[in-house]
Amino acid sequence: MMPALDAPRRMPAEVDMTLLWSGLILLLIGMVMVYSASIAIAEVGRFTGNHPTYFLVRHGVFLAIGLVAAAFAFQVPLSTWQHLAPWLFVAGFVLLALVLIPGIGREVNGARRWLSLGIINLQPSELMKLFAVLYAADYTVRKMPHMHDLKKAFLPMAGAMVMVGIFLLKEPDFGAFVVIISIAIGILFLGGMRARLFAILIVVLVVAFAVLIIVSPYRRDRIFGFMDPWADAFGRGYQLSHALIAFGRGELLGVGLGASVEKLFYLPEAHTDFLLAVIAEELGFAGIVVVIVLFGLLIQRAFVIGRQAVALDRLYPALVAQGIGIWIGIQSFINMGVNMGLLPTKGLTLPLMSFGGSGILANCVALAILLRVDWENRQLMRGGKL
Repeated sequence: MMPALDAPRRMPAEVDMTLLWSGLILLLIGMVMVYSASIAIAEVGRFTGNHPTYFLVRHGVFLAIGLVAAAFAFQVPLSTWQHLAPWLFVAGFVLLALVLIPGIGREVNGARRWLSLGIINLQPSELMKLFAVLYAADYTVRKMPHMHDLKKAFLPMAGAMVMVGIFLLKEPDFGAFVVIISIAIGILFLGGMRARLFAILIVVLVVAFAVLIIVSPYRRDRIFGFMDPWADAFGRGYQLSHALIAFGRGELLGVGLGASVEKLFYLPEAHTDFLLAVIAEELGFAGIVVVIVLFGLLIQRAFVIGRQAVALDRLYPALVAQGIGIWIGIQSFINMGVNMGLLPTKGLTLPLMSFGGSGILANCVALAILLRVDWENRQLMRGGKL
């Protein structure tokens, strides 16, 4: 039967609903699993006041702050973000420097990565990932006529990344350094860097990372612990061996929400870096597949939105959208690889899901900017003006 000619037409959505729901569901699952993974340690910790909901409440507050910040970020046009990009990058650089100053930066477990703001701590490296996306996209647009020139296009960006890397390695935060370098190089490649130059650059980076690992006993121990965690299951392989046990216990459908054994003081950082291992134990292979699919949808939509922006001759928004996709994709891949024993421990959280206020804030603002790119694309395709 043909529909009535006068039936009201369904108006297209203002934003990409697949992207929006993927992000929101990941945030919701993260909140549930952070509570499940942290309840035991919260009950016995002095600093938590023995409140089982300590981490849940804080994560909820971080999430509320992140969503409010995202709502404001969505109102900002991409042209404004482009204008602010160099200044935000400089601000992030200053924050990374402040972290290393005794009395200002806060040290936890031998790493100095936080600035104390009273009741909360700010982790500048998380914000720097967002600033790196915005700045690298702006830099690439400005250098577009010279993208085939190593001296004019690549070396200035390399100098900026080296300076950022020096501060990150001093903290130390090797994982954040890898993500930020991946963002910068990925955006330059998408912006038109020659394939030959890109290949040479990758080789140079691999050699540089190998040297950084070789000269650092701390990083060497992590590499060897990753290669055979069972050789020293109570030492350098302790964390990974218990993550693998969690995956093994989960099997197909998991042991049930809240029923994890590994989170009971066996698996360190269960609610932050190793949240995926708790998901694997409690929700099983099915739960892991759901998480991977949601991240896959989010990253795929980021690149589709970027391609739409290119078709509309909007290069900066396109590179920002795809840069966010690179960021979320690289960090989630590394975190999952670490949890599964495919990669050495990097100290990176699972985006949108792990406990951590700075990470949640940066991720929520990044998603809002991505949704803004999509919204602006749709306005232009409808014949509107920005």
